[in-house]
Amino acid sequence: MYLHLFFNFVKNKNMSKDSLNIVKDSIVENDTIQSLSEKKELLIESVKNVNVKEDVVEQVSKISDTFQILILKFINSIPKLIGVVILLVIGLFVVRTVIRIVKSRLKKRNVDESLSGFLVNIVRFILSGVLILMVVQNLGFETTAILGALTGIVFAIGMALQGSLSNFAGGVLILLFRPFEVGDYIENASGTDGTVDKIDLLYTSLTTSSGIKVFSPNGALANSVIKNYSKITSRRFEYNIGIGYEDNIKTARSIIFNVLTSDERVLQDPVPEVFVNELADSSVNLTIRAWTLKEDYWATRNNLQEEIKNALDKAGISIPYPQREMHIISEKDKE
Repeated sequence: MYLHLFFNFVKNKNMSKDSLNIVKDSIVENDTIQSLSEKKELLIESVKNVNVKEDVVEQVSKISDTFQILILKFINSIPKLIGVVILLVIGLFVVRTVIRIVKSRLKKRNVDESLSGFLVNIVRFILSGVLILMVVQNLGFETTAILGALTGIVFAIGMALQGSLSNFAGGVLILLFRPFEVGDYIENASGTDGTVDKIDLLYTSLTTSSGIKVFSPNGALANSVIKNYSKITSRRFEYNIGIGYEDNIKTARSIIFNVLTSDERVLQDPVPEVFVNELADSSVNLTIRAWTLKEDYWATRNNLQEEIKNALDKAGISIPYPQREMHIISEKDKE
């Protein structure tokens, strides 16, 4: 640009020498400034390059130091890692051995399959959790916070499922100790009775004699008195029959006893019983007791009651109903 101005000034014939000198000085000065600025820029670029190289060298050095530290830590922790591996192998062997023993024990006691599988899973979960905590602790981590968190979670779940956990515990007890089984006829303290259809971990389903389906919570069922009519081989039935005061007690007892002994379904051991139970207002009450096999109970009980009534009727022995005597006094009687 400056050379172009210089040549223009030279070509111009009217330009003076002073003007030419001024232009010349300006060109020299500008060229000097330009060379200095270029040198400065080059110096700055070189300084930047040096700084970049120093940063790269520093980062490489840091990475190298970190890598060396990690290698040293790994080498120092090799004995601890070997101990953790040994602990893990032994722990897994112990867990499997305990699970095998639990399975065999449950199988020998004929525990229900659903309960058996559930109990085995619980034992496996607890033992695995203990093993994991031991491994974590041996690696140098704090287990206090983990245990606190697990305790809080278990407590919250227990509070939320309090009723269900009670039923679950009752179901476990029922399936474990087996006070009754599927097919048994039971009755609990609340008056619910029926044949057991299914035993779950929370509820037991029954079918009553009238065909109604009943679902009983296991918590209440396990904590109540249970009458199991199917665990016995024989059952006793009992009647209370009244005869008139004018009838012969020995004859009535003999007739009833003959009816009992002539029926093959009635067991002779224990021996059937017929005795006077009460001298009531309108009758002499006789109690009749006899035993039969549990599968013949209802049929024998119902049939014999009819046969005893017919036999007493044939012998002319009355079965009186409650009576009340009324005396009417007239005015004439008062006089």
